[in-house]
Amino acid sequence: MRFLKNLGLVLLTIVFLGLWVALPWQGALVLAVLLALWMFAFRSGTQTRSVAMVGISTLRQRLGSSAVIVVGIAGVVGVLVALLAMAEGYGQTLRNSGSLDTAIVMRGASANEVSSSLSREDLVQIEQAPGIARNAKGEPIISAETVVAANLPVRGSKVGDEGSAQVRGISEAAFLVRPNVKIIEGKAFQPGLRELVIGKGAVRQFEGLKVGATLKLGNQPWTVVGIFASGDAMESELWADANVVNDAYRRGAGRNSATVKLENAAAIKTFSEALEANPQLKVKASTTLDFFAKQSEQMTKVLRIIGITVGAIMAVGAVFGALNTMFAAVATRAREIATLRAIGFRGLPVVVAVMLETMLLALIGGAVGGIAAWALFNGFEASTMAAGSVGKLSFNLSVSPGLLWEGIKWALAIGFIGGLFPAVRAASLPVTAALREL
Repeated sequence: MRFLKNLGLVLLTIVFLGLWVALPWQGALVLAVLLALWMFAFRSGTQTRSVAMVGISTLRQRLGSSAVIVVGIAGVVGVLVALLAMAEGYGQTLRNSGSLDTAIVMRGASANEVSSSLSREDLVQIEQAPGIARNAKGEPIISAETVVAANLPVRGSKVGDEGSAQVRGISEAAFLVRPNVKIIEGKAFQPGLRELVIGKGAVRQFEGLKVGATLKLGNQPWTVVGIFASGDAMESELWADANVVNDAYRRGAGRNSATVKLENAAAIKTFSEALEANPQLKVKASTTLDFFAKQSEQMTKVLRIIGITVGAIMAVGAVFGALNTMFAAVATRAREIATLRAIGFRGLPVVVAVMLETMLLALIGGAVGGIAAWALFNGFEASTMAAGSVGKLSFNLSVSPGLLWEGIKWALAIGFIGGLFPAVRAASLPVTAALREL
């Protein structure tokens, strides 16, 4: 009989967790309102409120044991939110790099810019496709670009340690297709010269990147003439004139990709269909928003898996801490609970009251962990070697409201599991046996 009861509790826990994972904050708010109405409008709810208030009023007397639950859950939520903030920040940085009114064209089936190649003839055909916006002179706004890698000394590392930086050869139209790119120090490079403008993210990552510095790229000296900011993945790059980059790296007249400004967001359909229908081309076009979102998928998924795995391992410890604490609390209040049941309190109010006590502690722990993660890690600068092509990507961790809610859900789930079995134990205590001990 006891085995069946325990099996039922396990199944109930699994069902609850399955539903809870998919529950938005609006759904949780509705549940909280319904619970409050039940506690004030029904007799069993009133009994639950009375028992819960008694238990909550004794928390000060059990401050040490209660702190075990709060601190344990705060640790789980803090670590979980911090790790998920890494995935959120990485994905957001790449998504910020794209828009619906710009498109990127690459060789068909290319996964990224490095694996793509476009000939000069391809670029001429792309420029003639319908849907491309034009400047005041009637010229298509298109930036044919080359992407190469350069090894630079990493800031703060040992002497000789180098990291891969992404160098992008661009045309003058690059600043038109990416209007968010702004020179914040120095000036823009002069076409035809070996001059560079550096993203401020690259400045943070690599040693010696400042206006006036000289770098060796492609066995040739280059001068840094400016620093730019864009608020996206471009900030991790070094920009220069595409023709000069191609000469330095012996790339000929071809490019890796072409980024174009569309007439409007709806023009992507006309533009991409025209390119695919052209028998002289074997290219594929997509909005830059779709392109960068796809580039972030794999790394974001990996980071989320790591975060959830670590959080789950820590959550097991927090659950056992909550179980031990609440079993001890139930044992010390055995006679009190038995007395309540003897004078007419049902088992359900006792179960709900004990679980409310545990979940209150869990909520406090979740809030503490979430606030700590936000204070310590929101906006924290990080970098990764995977930027969808080559080079390190600089990004800031982002503790969004969605992540904070996810942390709170984890905290309440731990509180539910940690309080369920002690609550059922409290409601199952033999009344007569407990009363004899008075």
